[in-house]
Amino acid sequence: MKAVPFPTEESPPPTHVAIIMDGNGRWAAARGLPRTAGHKRGAEAVRRAVEAAFELHIPYLTLFGLSSENWKRPASEISDLMNLLRRYLRSEIAELHKNGVRLRIIGNLERLAPDIVSLIAYAEDHTKDNTALNLTVALNYGGRQEITAAARSLAADVAAGRLRATEIDEAVFAGHLATSGIPDPDLFIRTSGEKRLSNFLLWQLAYAELVFIDTLWPDFTKSDLEGAINEFRRRERRYGASSG
Repeated sequence: MKAVPFPTEESPPPTHVAIIMDGNGRWAAARGLPRTAGHKRGAEAVRRAVEAAFELHIPYLTLFGLSSENWKRPASEISDLMNLLRRYLRSEIAELHKNGVRLRIIGNLERLAPDIVSLIAYAEDHTKDNTALNLTVALNYGGRQEITAAARSLAADVAAGRLRATEIDEAVFAGHLATSGIPDPDLFIRTSGEKRLSNFLLWQLAYAELVFIDTLWPDFTKSDLEGAINEFRRRERRYGASSG
């Protein structure tokens, strides 16, 4: 990946882009292919998205890989997804590391196979000092579950005397989330035309600009990301203040 200088005459890109990668199944169905084929092409789109974020000087990229609700899918599809995850972790980490990408995984890893958990631990440790791009992937993740876990952790700290209830504010609460230390997304993208957050980063997306595009995830390219960024630039972000 080669970084391209960002045009100085334009406003800078968003600091953190979060994406729900939606449409793998529909992409496959439209071509008479099994859903597995859509997921494989979706993995290729992940590679393109990471490269595009790097080239566009976006410091933080978060991708929704597997939600906690996705376990309701057929066992064969879950198995295919897990095998695809294994292959990605084994084949892409060296390239990510070479290009200075730090990988972090958020979500409940308890349902993942031990070998996948080990691959994740290695990938996170191997890339932990990289700074060119911070890539976060949400696996077996749910926003409500994350908030509940943070509340439970805060309650335990209060009960143990490590924290007073009156000390809990937004910053303290955010520090107990899985994304602690990562700035909140300022641009959210969902592909495939669906217009829902689907339990993704519910706390963190409070002030993000939401952009929904019709492109199915396997077809996602750098131009789609650039289009979403251009839409982001057209928005007036007031954070509750008047526009004057």
